[in-house]
Amino acid sequence: MVIYGTALLSLCLLAGMLAGEALGWLMGVETNVGGVGIAMLLLMVVTDKLKSARRLRPATDEGVLYWSAIYVPIIVAMAASQDVARAMSGGAAAIVAGVLVVAVAFALVPVVGRIGRPAPTTESGEEA
Repeated sequence: MVIYGTALLSLCLLAGMLAGEALGWLMGVETNVGGVGIAMLLLMVVTDKLKSARRLRPATDEGVLYWSAIYVPIIVAMAASQDVARAMSGGAAAIVAGVLVVAVAFALVPVVGRIGRPAPTTESGEEA
């Protein structure tokens, strides 16, 4: 049933948020550190495990896909806006770190895009 997919997403989000809060507490900051990311990774792992064990019914999978398409981007955007607001009040170091991470991510897009592609070959069939 679709409701099981919703429940699975909710449990993963709850576990991720708790883990993010715990991680923030361990780091000595008063914020959630990566809770949404942890939740999404947990959702992917749990969904994959259930699919490989053939325990995830198609209707449940549809529920996960529906909420992933609708709800997850909203949560990520909300978390990102909170991070930006905190970074702006955190000073220049936080802003420089954020800009640097975005620049590195953009620079790595072509590298990641080549992963899994076969190596180009010449006309004689040899690798270039």
